[in-house]
Amino acid sequence: MSKNLYRAGLASLAVTLSATPAVAAEATMSGADTAWILTATVLVLFMTLPGLALFYGGLVRANNVLSVLMHCFAIACLASVMWLIGVYALAFGDGGGAQAFIGGAEKWFLLGVGQDTLSGTIPETVFFMFQMTFAIITPALIVGAYVERIKFSAVLLFTGLWLILVYAPVCHWVWGGGWLGEMGVMDFAGGIVVHVTAGTSAVVLAKVLGGRRGFPGELRPPHSPGLTMIGASMLWVGWFGFNAGSALAADGAAGMAMTATHISAAAASLTWAVLEYIRFGKASLVGIVTGMVAGLATITPASGFVGPIGALFIGIAAGVVCQYAVDMVKQTLKIDDSLDVFAVHGVGGALGTLLAAFFGATALGGMGLAEGTGMGGQFVTQVIGVVAGLVWSALLTLLIIKVVQATVGLRIDTEDEIVGLDLVSHGERGYDL
Repeated sequence: MSKNLYRAGLASLAVTLSATPAVAAEATMSGADTAWILTATVLVLFMTLPGLALFYGGLVRANNVLSVLMHCFAIACLASVMWLIGVYALAFGDGGGAQAFIGGAEKWFLLGVGQDTLSGTIPETVFFMFQMTFAIITPALIVGAYVERIKFSAVLLFTGLWLILVYAPVCHWVWGGGWLGEMGVMDFAGGIVVHVTAGTSAVVLAKVLGGRRGFPGELRPPHSPGLTMIGASMLWVGWFGFNAGSALAADGAAGMAMTATHISAAAASLTWAVLEYIRFGKASLVGIVTGMVAGLATITPASGFVGPIGALFIGIAAGVVCQYAVDMVKQTLKIDDSLDVFAVHGVGGALGTLLAAFFGATALGGMGLAEGTGMGGQFVTQVIGVVAGLVWSALLTLLIIKVVQATVGLRIDTEDEIVGLDLVSHGERGYDL
């Protein structure tokens, strides 16, 4: 369902509304809603810069930390410009005859959008900026799959094509008036749009790119778990803007989404740490903060639909399922998804999307499903949404990789990998040792 639908309130889930930012002429701006979404926009950007950058930066070797920061920063800049030029229009514009699949070109460069143009009860420029931060962090999540071994030019080309071919269509399907939204898929803040797309593309790219030198037996541990914890803490705070901001109003729905988000993150962190202790005899700092991110990713699609009890169980499920998914990807499949993007975000986003069909029901403490829809029927819709996002992301990512390989190339050579991307790609060092 679209974000404009969420704005109308969870009680109106059964009502079919237009998912584009255009609204009726009699709509008026709410100062409270506008102030909250301005704040949420800042929080979501804070998740990427500096939150995600520091979280990922601490997990790599010392001679690659600056490259990770550079990737996140450059992606933020590129995605912002592309969002203005046309990706916003493709995601949220009126696609005419193709409306079920993609938006149109009428709002490229925000043409026709002024200070007084509204999207619900907020200015469309604010809606534009809020959604831009989602378009920034989603490809930035993929950074974790290719650290320490990819060309910087490949990062930029891959990201640009990915935003056009993967993110914009799936975003439009779910939130922009497309076929998944019309079907009634429940994705409050990006389980499919953000986490399934990024996680799937990450594991595909990691598989094609190949493992880091020494994978899987001779990899060095994270160079700065403390830096990772600082970044993770920023992610936790910023995620309130991500989920509670997706209510697009300063109301009870935003408050419940924030509550569910926090409970899930805390439950997943504790679950991950306890499971680590049971399995390995120690609970690690990197483990507990990874569990937190898994809890946040998993609650994201369900945050506006479930109550605190549902959030608690979703967080526990995230801590267990995502931890074993990490082992499956690296040890069983032998794919060097370096910072576990698929296991944490892809699996977590899919898990939360599916569980929303159950914990969203009033019988399990949720806000209620659409009128006439039961748990079973909603679950089928959720499965269709997850599969559609996964398959589209995988196929289009393979196509994008082929283009990148044929143009700028994908991977640095072995000698450069030993030196590290900080010096090889950027001519700088993270630490003067």
